[in-house]
Amino acid sequence: MSATPLAEEAAAGATALLIVDMISHWRFPDAEALLAQSARMAPHIAALKARCRRAGVPAIYANDNHGRWRSDFRRVVDESLAQGGAGARITTLLAPDDDDYFVLKPKHSGFFATPLDLLLQHLQARRLIITGVATDQCVTTTAVDARMRDYEVIVPRDCVATQDAARNRRAIRHIEEAVRVPTTPAARIRLPAKS
Repeated sequence: MSATPLAEEAAAGATALLIVDMISHWRFPDAEALLAQSARMAPHIAALKARCRRAGVPAIYANDNHGRWRSDFRRVVDESLAQGGAGARITTLLAPDDDDYFVLKPKHSGFFATPLDLLLQHLQARRLIITGVATDQCVTTTAVDARMRDYEVIVPRDCVATQDAARNRRAIRHIEEAVRVPTTPAARIRLPAKS
């Protein structure tokens, strides 16, 4: 008996796009500052996601559910849209498509206590482009966990944000120097040619 696949087809170029915590109700400490920075950065993720879609690179949303264990990703999306304002505009811009994937995460890393690693195996993805918020928290811990699992990782510097620009620059420097992950701008990331 063969195992049931978790993904319908392999990721083009063994590459997957990860969008971390961009779908949110934005009701937590420091949310206002993070939301302002995220609103400026979100169009870059949207443009990268569109490029990935054309190339056959799957998008995976790794999202907090803020301890609401009876929720699901669709409910998180609906709550974000219902609140209105900048958070809803981000959700509209980055709205998941029917063929996108998602995992709900209980802590910072997209890998901790989630099926993300198993999903990436089923997608046959070995290269992970990590985008989202916050650069110095969930993005960094996810990048570290991906490296520990031997994924090739890119964190495009124009597709991540934290509460202010100086803090974001420090986090990006840490990702480059300590985690040893490139922070190539999204437009310069090479994607597979669609076959």
